[in-house]
Amino acid sequence: MGLLDRILGRPLASSEAEEQKIGVLAGIPVLGLDGLSSSAYGPEAALTVLMPLGAAGLSYIEPISGIILALLGILYLSYRQTIAAYPTGGGSYTVASENLGTSAGLLAAAALIVDYILNVAVGISAGIGALVSAVPSLHHYILLLCLITLVLVTLVNLRGVRESGIAFGIPTYLFTGSLLLVIVIGLIKAIFHGGHPVPVVPPPPLPAGVKIVTLWLLMRSFASGCTAMTGVEAVSNGVNAFAKPAVQNAQRTLTAIVVLLGLLLAGIATLSRSYGIGAMDQTQVGYQSVISQMVLAVMGRGVFYYVTIGSVLTVLALSANTSFAGFPRLCRLIAEDDFLPHAFANVGRRLVYSYGIVILAVFAGALLIVFRGITDRLIPLFAVGAFGAFTLSQAGMVMHWKRHPGPRTGLSMAVNAVGAVATAAALIVILVAKFVEGAWITLVLIPGMLFLFARVRRHYDYVKKQIRCPHPLDLRNNDPPIVIVPIKGWDILTERALRFGLRLSPDVIAVHVALQPEEAEKPLRALWAREVEAPARQAGLNPPQLVVLPSPYRRLFTPLLDYVDQVLTENPNRIVAVVIPELAETHWYEYLLHNQRATVLKVLLYLRGHQRVVVINVPWYLQPESAFSQQQPSLRPALTRSKERHE
Repeated sequence: MGLLDRILGRPLASSEAEEQKIGVLAGIPVLGLDGLSSSAYGPEAALTVLMPLGAAGLSYIEPISGIILALLGILYLSYRQTIAAYPTGGGSYTVASENLGTSAGLLAAAALIVDYILNVAVGISAGIGALVSAVPSLHHYILLLCLITLVLVTLVNLRGVRESGIAFGIPTYLFTGSLLLVIVIGLIKAIFHGGHPVPVVPPPPLPAGVKIVTLWLLMRSFASGCTAMTGVEAVSNGVNAFAKPAVQNAQRTLTAIVVLLGLLLAGIATLSRSYGIGAMDQTQVGYQSVISQMVLAVMGRGVFYYVTIGSVLTVLALSANTSFAGFPRLCRLIAEDDFLPHAFANVGRRLVYSYGIVILAVFAGALLIVFRGITDRLIPLFAVGAFGAFTLSQAGMVMHWKRHPGPRTGLSMAVNAVGAVATAAALIVILVAKFVEGAWITLVLIPGMLFLFARVRRHYDYVKKQIRCPHPLDLRNNDPPIVIVPIKGWDILTERALRFGLRLSPDVIAVHVALQPEEAEKPLRALWAREVEAPARQAGLNPPQLVVLPSPYRRLFTPLLDYVDQVLTENPNRIVAVVIPELAETHWYEYLLHNQRATVLKVLLYLRGHQRVVVINVPWYLQPESAFSQQQPSLRPALTRSKERHE
């Protein structure tokens, strides 16, 4: 088993695709981690904005969370309908493109791509933030830990959807189970103590308020709290990842995710107010996340605390998995429509879109580096893309029901219309509230993505026009090509390339660039007459011509390229085939010992863009040293005799 097989697993055949599909239990961790884990940083993001109000700010977290939960319910009903209407996958890009036009679809796609990238960065940074809460001595290593986690999540996803579901299942259910247990126990204590329970470990005292309550402050808090709803769309995007019956399994998975998320959000908001838990500055040493304070207040700092915080850390870090499941599928759809490079549509060794996974990891890593892995610095950029996609998807579904009326069309259209209006209103609030804090960056990135889509599509349209053949096979001027063989000297590579060239054409020219004085070429010409021309004449073939190009300034490629241009000019109706001898090593590290001139020459010929130049590589595969030594006679006696003659 090779190293790659050990890391990523054995390659999977296309026929194994059905076996890799998932059910509800695996679907929750694969497509719901983003939504579920956002309960660990969504309420905290809202509380962070309320920090200037001090203890008074806690009285607003419950109504703000109530509005967020109502919006979550609307999204749930809307996306449940979307799954039924688009059983092969009804993400925002598909729905908006089919019902609102290509431009709307691309806008939704650009918004989602930005959101997916941000989700990876925010999820991992929040996970490491939870770790730092439990182990403050790790505070100085936040960025390094973020990048290590990103690499691990990427590798797991490259192993396939089923593998990631198995790997992420245990921490996901441990996370939801432990947090729900904390919430239930905390609520029971609050009820028995008249809404003012005594914390086991008191949270840090909240500072005195330095600001008064304003509508603007509440809007900003709501906008930050809306980050808890990102990832809801992932299930509708990944319907084709489910085993049959795919639609029912997807709907059940969506229901489970939304119910669990709603319980977590409501419970965290209620306990935060009951126990007096507020947000803290993540950049300061001694930082404690809201979840950490809540578990300490309810359960104390025992084994359960570390198990819970460990599950929070794991799930937050792995919440990026939702983006790793959704981003490659979205990019595949866009690539199939020629708006992204076609490599995004290629299925990798483990039946996943490996190219999209790697690109997502690269961009998320860049974000983590730029913002130093601090969640609070990334949150202002978050949710803009998600709510833009939500709005376009719901508006597209309204048009879908209008075009495809049925028995319950009116009710379905009403649900999606309410969803479109609600998410559009939330988007406006998020944009206004977060614009100065960094949301303007998202508004720059999305047009940039649209420009990229347009340029990629323009290139593919241009290529299609260029390679379209409007006529039958043209056999005029179909003479054998003029074959040019660049050679270094007389060796087995040259011999193999010349033999191949003589199979193509009687006109073969071997070109040697003389980097040494003229006297150095005389032995080559004598060798050429004996080893090449004589055997060719005996076989009744036209002997390959030897052309020596002087290069007083020791340039190798320029004389060769100029000579190719000269042959093209002198033979305007002939194809010129450049046959390049190349040494193929058996181990990757052996390539470091050679100058790779053959590869450079091939690239330079391609870049010149001559339509009448054909480039052909003729490799000589280097044998392993052990196998080669067994085939060769010992050189020691010959070397001994040579030494004796010199003495």
